[in-house]
Amino acid sequence: MTGRAMDPLPAAAVGAAAEAEADEEADPPAADLPTPQAIEPQAIVQQAAAPSRMQMPQGNPLLLSHTLQELLARDTVQVELIPEKKGLFLKHVEYEVSSQRFKSSVYRRYNDFVVFQEMLLHKFPYRMVPALPPKRMLGADREFIEARRRALKRFVNLVARHPLFSEDVVLKLFLSFSGSDVQNKLKESAQCVGDEFMNCKLATRAKDFLPADIQAQFAISRELIRNIYNSFHKLRDRAERIASRAIDNAADLLIFGKELSAIGSDTTPLPSWAALNSSTWGSLKQALKGLSVEFALLADKAAQQGKQEENDVVEKLNLFLDLLQSYKDLCERHEKGVLHKHQRALHKYSLMKRQMMSAAAQNREPESVEQLESRIVEQENAIQTMELRNYFSLYCLHQETQLIHVYLPLTSHILRAFVNSQIQGHKEMSKVWNDLRPKLSCLFAGPHSALTPPCSPPEDGLCPH
Repeated sequence: MTGRAMDPLPAAAVGAAAEAEADEEADPPAADLPTPQAIEPQAIVQQAAAPSRMQMPQGNPLLLSHTLQELLARDTVQVELIPEKKGLFLKHVEYEVSSQRFKSSVYRRYNDFVVFQEMLLHKFPYRMVPALPPKRMLGADREFIEARRRALKRFVNLVARHPLFSEDVVLKLFLSFSGSDVQNKLKESAQCVGDEFMNCKLATRAKDFLPADIQAQFAISRELIRNIYNSFHKLRDRAERIASRAIDNAADLLIFGKELSAIGSDTTPLPSWAALNSSTWGSLKQALKGLSVEFALLADKAAQQGKQEENDVVEKLNLFLDLLQSYKDLCERHEKGVLHKHQRALHKYSLMKRQMMSAAAQNREPESVEQLESRIVEQENAIQTMELRNYFSLYCLHQETQLIHVYLPLTSHILRAFVNSQIQGHKEMSKVWNDLRPKLSCLFAGPHSALTPPCSPPEDGLCPH
């Protein structure tokens, strides 16, 4: 967002990319991801004490102290399209990914982004991992290619500016590793590491930092974010329409000027009965003949305004919407993931306890009772782990909610960009219109050759003399 405005893609690049997109997505899916092993709470505490693990933050660890300016300054990543064809049949699309922070420029394919996101979800299941643009299996047109490039750029910038992701080795590998096996490198970095719960020193103490009404706060925050998302979605749609109208206006102005010039360049001779007005018609034609230049300049100004609003307004709205959507996805993962597993574990535990009571009442063999007791102990450990994960998930949600509010001042950035675009666009077009008017003095000349605007016709369509 703070970097160079995105330039429109060259037609040749987009066209080649559109041909190659289907082949890119036909690649074999990524290999199965490593899954963290189930570890008892005692082992979790021991692992957290290792010196290579995340360090205890200073002050209240639940509270974030970042500002929007600090997050935006972490990095600015550019994603540009580089279509490349190899062989007669094999084609694929590559993106040049450039990071200001790492001073790096690497080439990535769409499937590299997929593995990168999978590793983030594997290591940070309780954080806002942005979604990737969807696949399109039946080919891709220019509009789809450009939309995907923009979406990938938003994705990687949100990740690069996240307080945790920005310090993780997975991000550094993705942005700076220049080898051909980046997917394997990303997977190797996550093998046998476990997720954030296994590596955070505060994981087993997350409950101690949470407010007593965390569940009520979570429900209120989720509703608030949902409302903000819906409003910004409507704002984005309107902004897209405004930018699109400016681009359509540019095309109309260009055609308008060309048609006026076509009238001025017409060489058809006047009929004899119109000879008395030949001088007037000749003057009009001379004035109209060169208007395509001025109207082309007007069209260029209108197109510039539309493109600027696409880059500075629509894209910032899309970036914020992507962030809000990642928060909504995180809330669903919390409810359908750790919370659901916790409830299932409790249900299984209650069934086993009933079985234990039934076995004792029926005086079963001691071996079967001991096996059932062992299973109950295992389930109790699993429930304890799930309980700890549930509180840690709420702990992370609390921090991610704060992160959303850190990004809320982006609204003022968007409004400022929109207002500045409108002011600058109208100012530049107004200057061109004012420069154009004296060139049409002969069209507006009155009876005494004084410059007067053309009269408005009365209702019958005739102008009085």
